[in-house]
Amino acid sequence: MNPSKTAFIQKVETFATVDGPGIRTLFFLAGCPLRCLYCHNPETWQSGKGLTMDVEKIVTLVKRYKPYYGELGGVTFSGGEPLMQAEFIAEAFKRLKEEGIHTCLDTSGYSRSPYLPEILKHTDLILYDIKAAEPNLYRKITGQDIAVTDDFLALAQEHHVPLWIRQVVVPGLNDTFEQMDQLAEKIHSLRYTEKIELLPYHTLGVTKYSKLEIKYPLEGVPAMDIDRLKELEDYLFDQLQNR
Repeated sequence: MNPSKTAFIQKVETFATVDGPGIRTLFFLAGCPLRCLYCHNPETWQSGKGLTMDVEKIVTLVKRYKPYYGELGGVTFSGGEPLMQAEFIAEAFKRLKEEGIHTCLDTSGYSRSPYLPEILKHTDLILYDIKAAEPNLYRKITGQDIAVTDDFLALAQEHHVPLWIRQVVVPGLNDTFEQMDQLAEKIHSLRYTEKIELLPYHTLGVTKYSKLEIKYPLEGVPAMDIDRLKELEDYLFDQLQNR
C-alpha cells in the first residue's frame, strides 16, 4: 500500500454547506494529535482506522458531484487532524487542482510535515481552528505546544493562502474580554483573513464519550449562551477595527 495514494477516512459527506464556501464534498480523515477539552469527535482520534480510499477513488467520487459545486463549492478535508495524513493530502490536492476543483483544508495547523509546502501550494482556503491565542491556554485546551501551529500559520502566510478563522468559545474557559483581546491581537498580525467566526461550545458529543468509555473533560459545563457569544463577537470585531 502506497501511503501517498491511500488514506484512512472516518466519514464522507457529499453535500456539506458549512465547511467552506458553496456545496462541498467533505472528507473526515482519521487521526488527531490534539486532545481538545471540547472535542466532539473523539471517534476520529485514532490513526489507521476507517475506510481506506486512494487518491483516484476520491477524484472519481468528487467529479461525480462537480456539477453541484458551481463557482464556489469544492472539496474539504477535515478530521480529526487531516495533516496527520499529509503525504496523502499533498497528492490528493494536486490531483483535485488538476481537475479544476476548489480545495479547502479544515485544520488546527498542528503539523511539521515536510509535505506542508506542497499541500499549501494547492490549497485554495484554510479553515483555521485557532484553539487559543495565548500559549498557556492553548496547552490547557489541547495538551500541546502552540509553537507547532504558529509555524504552520507562518508557512501558510508565505503561500498567501486565504483564511477563515474559527474559535470555539466555552463557558469558564475562554469566554472573557481579555481572551478576545488576545485573539484580536493574533488575528491582526495575520494577512489574507477573509472570515472570522466564534463558535458556541455545545454538548452534542457527550454521548460519544460514553459509548467509547472515555471520561468527558468538560463534564457539567453548560452549552455556550448565544447572547454572551454575540457580546464577545461584537467586542472582538470592535477591537479588530480599532487596531
